[in-house]
Amino acid sequence: MKKIAFFTLFTFVYSLNFTQLLPCGEHLILQEKLKDPEFKAQFELDQKIQKQVLHEMLKNPVQKRGTIYKIPIVFHVLHSNGEENISREQILDQLAILNRDYRLQNADALNVHPDFKGKPADVQVEFVLATIAPNKKCFSGITRTFTPTLETVGANQIQLIVDGNDVYQGEWPGDQYLNIFICQAFNIQASGYTLLPNSNYNGMNNGIFVLHNYVGSIGTSTTHTSRVLTHESGHWLNLYHTWGPGNSAGDTTNCQIDDDVLDTPNCIGDKGVCNLNDKYCGQRANVENYMDYSYCSKMFTQGQVDRMHAALNSYIGGRKNIWSTLNLTTVGGINPVICKADFTTDYQQTCLGEQIIFKDASYNSPKKWLWTFPGGTPATSTDQNPTVIYNTPGSYNVTLTVSDGTNSLTITKTNFITVLGEGKKIPLLETFTNYSSISNSTFWSVFNSGNNQAFEVFNGAGYSDTKCLKLSNFVESIVSTDEIISSAIDLSNIKDQGQVTLTFRYAYRKKNTTNSEVLRVYMSGDCGANWNSRKTLSGVNLSGAIVTTNWTPTSPSDWTTVHITNINSTYWTPNTRLRFSFDGSGGNNFFLDDINLYPAAPSSELIVGINEQELQEDIRVYPIPTYNELHVEFTLQSNITVSYNVLDVSGKKVIGSTLQGALGKNLVIIPTNELLAGSYILQLNVGGGTLMKYFQVTK
Repeated sequence: MKKIAFFTLFTFVYSLNFTQLLPCGEHLILQEKLKDPEFKAQFELDQKIQKQVLHEMLKNPVQKRGTIYKIPIVFHVLHSNGEENISREQILDQLAILNRDYRLQNADALNVHPDFKGKPADVQVEFVLATIAPNKKCFSGITRTFTPTLETVGANQIQLIVDGNDVYQGEWPGDQYLNIFICQAFNIQASGYTLLPNSNYNGMNNGIFVLHNYVGSIGTSTTHTSRVLTHESGHWLNLYHTWGPGNSAGDTTNCQIDDDVLDTPNCIGDKGVCNLNDKYCGQRANVENYMDYSYCSKMFTQGQVDRMHAALNSYIGGRKNIWSTLNLTTVGGINPVICKADFTTDYQQTCLGEQIIFKDASYNSPKKWLWTFPGGTPATSTDQNPTVIYNTPGSYNVTLTVSDGTNSLTITKTNFITVLGEGKKIPLLETFTNYSSISNSTFWSVFNSGNNQAFEVFNGAGYSDTKCLKLSNFVESIVSTDEIISSAIDLSNIKDQGQVTLTFRYAYRKKNTTNSEVLRVYMSGDCGANWNSRKTLSGVNLSGAIVTTNWTPTSPSDWTTVHITNINSTYWTPNTRLRFSFDGSGGNNFFLDDINLYPAAPSSELIVGINEQELQEDIRVYPIPTYNELHVEFTLQSNITVSYNVLDVSGKKVIGSTLQGALGKNLVIIPTNELLAGSYILQLNVGGGTLMKYFQVTK
């Protein structure tokens, strides 16, 4: 295994919150390194050489203005299948923002303070995706590395990528690629950091680290956090903060420190506030500069551009090599050739009449697209990212052919889209009684992100009978998310009734006190395009009890009944769906049963729709509690078979019978005189529907 040496020379930090800059002090690391005479001598020599290059370039403004520097980038995504595994769209959005800012194409540059009108400068730097890996393999410009445990130290993160990314397992040289490391967390309180060019760093550590939620303006990030890489790339191109070396924004002594750029006034540095009237050091501070810590950055000055150009024309840190024509050709930064046809969607299950947006993920640089959508409308498209509607249930292939004008490639994904049938009417009751395996269900889908234990039908521990769903969490030791998701449910007729309740039962125990596992219940009113949390249970709210052995519930008291009433008009659609998600982290087993969705106030009794099918009036069950007899009264719309079972609380059948129901009013008298005192369940089956009601027998 190849190891990469790593230590932090100089960490430049953008705050976790633009308006609340966290103190960093990482410049102290440089001060410590400069105590080493050899290190100090080399560092000072590097800076002297770059100043000499700048001096020579300023003598030749034609050369200075005449070059567009193309920098090939590789985005390395380090993830554990969470939100940090950001989309290609989010990464490409970040690339577009970088190029917008560095080519002075950002509209807000026209709105700088009057003292800086005309001073925003075009850096003449363009960032392009590298398309050829070190092993000469064509790739998308993005690598992804899965790790169950997200490391927080830069050296470890780099080594994980070198050893386990999905494109090329080896080093990506820092003088050939600008490596951007997208992470979930660091070992410092910062959103990003990098190094000034220096002779000690030409390997992968000669790159930029950034948190996933500070990449681009979409996905996990926002417009407010979208310019961190603009800032960090400035450091990578040898720019200091506007107040000079270090990370001490707001320090009044910064007035005596310079950033080695003539047209950026000395300043103390803003801590996340856009103080356009900052004249603390005499002149008005350029708080709108990308190298400040304000939240209103929108410009580089020409002096900063000159300094960046000098860095790019010096071999220190490999900067001059990285944009050379030879290197751009080697890494595929120019004239990329299409080498893969591919596409994605946000979801592969849809409902009748819902829109699906297909997203081209082909690389590199396709210019033409031809899609075919059997069963879809439209059936074909030449758009890059078409929108399609399916109106017939089933599974459908999708084919894409892409071309760069010379070469073309085709991909077909078989049964890629599943179109669900019409939504089930409510009341909806799921007891899992009729399943031998959840995989046999046409209504529930199981998702197992960790490819380990998944939800499965379990016979022997149900609440209402002997069956339920079980997640064998006891044998898991890593963080994982398991889900079951329903097909469509029709709530479109709820508006007149005004209330919907979701009731379900679960049984769970911790394995130890440190377990803090989470159950989340989501609903979607648009067939799963957007999900909203309706209930979250975690920690002691999920369960405070601890069982250190492999646990199974044995009585009703082991179960918890949950009622969810915040099901508003957002979900009163024909294509509503339910989603139960369990985040496991080494606790005990989890059981789920009696999922009941009904148009009424919360009820501890299971509510089903049999009166819609065969009954004219509500069922009456009396007396409760009972002694000798239990009366069950109902009115039928036709002559049909009716059956009943009496179950004990463990789900075991005690008595039962089948009879021929008659049109009109029926009364069934169930003898209970031989039953022991206690709790029982009446299970009444009418016309394919089932009602369960609890009752007590007294003596």
